[in-house]
Amino acid sequence: MDWLVIGVFFVTYAGMAVGRVPVFKLDRSGIGLLALVVLLASGKVSERQAGAAIDMPTLLLLFALMIVSAQFQAAGVYAAAAARVAAARGSARRLLLLTVVVAGLLSAVLANDIVVFAMTPIVAEGIRARGLDPRPFLLGLAGGANAGSAMTIIGNPQNILIGQVGGLDFWRFLAACGVPGLLGLAAAYLAVSLSWRRSLTAPAAPPQPDRLPAPDPWQTIKGILAVIALLGLFATPMPREFGALIIAAALLLSRRLTSRAMIGHVDWNLLLLFACLFVVTESFAATGLAAQAVRDLAAYGMLPDRLPVLAPLTLAASNTIGNVPATMLILSVWPSPPPGALYGLAVLSTLAGNFLLTGSLANIIVAERARGLGLTLSFADFARAGMPMTLVSMAGGMAWLWAGGWMGW
Repeated sequence: MDWLVIGVFFVTYAGMAVGRVPVFKLDRSGIGLLALVVLLASGKVSERQAGAAIDMPTLLLLFALMIVSAQFQAAGVYAAAAARVAAARGSARRLLLLTVVVAGLLSAVLANDIVVFAMTPIVAEGIRARGLDPRPFLLGLAGGANAGSAMTIIGNPQNILIGQVGGLDFWRFLAACGVPGLLGLAAAYLAVSLSWRRSLTAPAAPPQPDRLPAPDPWQTIKGILAVIALLGLFATPMPREFGALIIAAALLLSRRLTSRAMIGHVDWNLLLLFACLFVVTESFAATGLAAQAVRDLAAYGMLPDRLPVLAPLTLAASNTIGNVPATMLILSVWPSPPPGALYGLAVLSTLAGNFLLTGSLANIIVAERARGLGLTLSFADFARAGMPMTLVSMAGGMAWLWAGGWMGW
């Protein structure tokens, strides 16, 4: 039994749960990198083994989709959408509804983390200029982005990973996960509007007459055409990562947007975290403990291929180690999940990320961006709206997966 590898594995995922080491200001990506260094320096994993453990098709696909999303950010689409939401006429509840829906729909076809990163400061400042408390709107932004991203195979990093592992079809994924995502949007709006009803009863000041920012029309059209072409390539036998890389390369051929600026929008920390966790989990799988655990769970009927097992597992794991590391962990110890279970894992792990501040990277991004504006979104603020929205949306998602025959009880 290789106790060093086992120890590194458990310490790494404990680090994913804590999120950072305050004394050293070490975040999840840094923890993953240190774990990789320990495995390489100790000789437990060779450079060749580390390279073989990293799922390059998944990393390439994730990178390419970040470039596609960066096209819209560089075109000013996110900024324009956020500004128009904040400046819309109507009550505070209408502004909240617009925030949730716009964040959700954008996140369904683009990376949800980039959507909230770009929209948070503009929504916060625009809502504050209307004389309203920005906090419920930022919670709606995070909740809507997470729920909307559950709908498609390219909505968030864990869905991308699940789609690659299972070789899932884009449109079948949408058929299985689209309705739970829409239910999640409704749950996000209702939960925030009820739990923050006092803040939302205040009248919104008229929108400022300032001219709203407009996205670059050509760059926006270019991005839309890229998404259409991407979906078309997904329908061909071409490997998904190659199709996405072709589209990303075409977007980099620009006379107005520099490659450096586009590539600068890529979340390199997330890609590094993925690469490190691939190696850590693969080294743990090589010890045989993971396979034994799966056999033991199967003997007791506890494999997460049924809703009563998968739902509490994803809720607990997503809100301790985060939904991306949780998904990687589950897939590493469960080598051959059926397609229905993969749909369930994508939907439930994503919706579970709304439960607490630590449940998803999108939540953390919103909280950190808000802090830079002098706004505090506390752990309690997220829990106040996140708990009911998560429980309701997960219940709706479970009912849909069961009714559609994707997963059983």
